[in-house]
Amino acid sequence: MFKDKKTGPMPSTNGGETIIAQGVKVEGDFHSNGDVIIDGEVAGSVETAKSLRIGETARIKADVHAQNAVIAGEVHGNLVVDQMLELLSTSQVKGDIATGRISVAAGAQINGRLSMGSVAQVEEVEPEEIEEEE
Repeated sequence: MFKDKKTGPMPSTNGGETIIAQGVKVEGDFHSNGDVIIDGEVAGSVETAKSLRIGETARIKADVHAQNAVIAGEVHGNLVVDQMLELLSTSQVKGDIATGRISVAAGAQINGRLSMGSVAQVEEVEPEEIEEEE
C-alpha cells in the first residue's frame, strides 16, 4: 500500500505487473501482490509478493522485500529476498542483505552484511562506526 503523509493510504496493486518508469519518483510505502519493475526513483519501502526488477537507471532509498529480485541499479536500504537475489554487474547495494540464494556478477558493489538461508532475516542493526587509522 502506498502511504502518503498528506493524503493517507493509497490502494495496493492486486497482481499483474507494476512499472515505475525512468523519470518517475515515488515516495512512501509501496506494496504489490504482483511483479514490480522499477526504473525510476523510490524512497520509503518496497514490498512485493512476487518478483522485483530494479533497472540500471533506478535509484532506490528504501528497505526492499520480495520473493525474487534482479538488481541492476542502486539500492540504499536493507534487502530481504525470500528465494533468489541476482546482482548484475551494474548494481550497487548499500545495506544489509538477507536471501535464500544469491548470484553476484563481477563488478557488482555490496556494502553491508549478507545473510543466507531458508529463513534469512535482516535485523535492525546500527551500522558499526569505522575507525580511521592515524
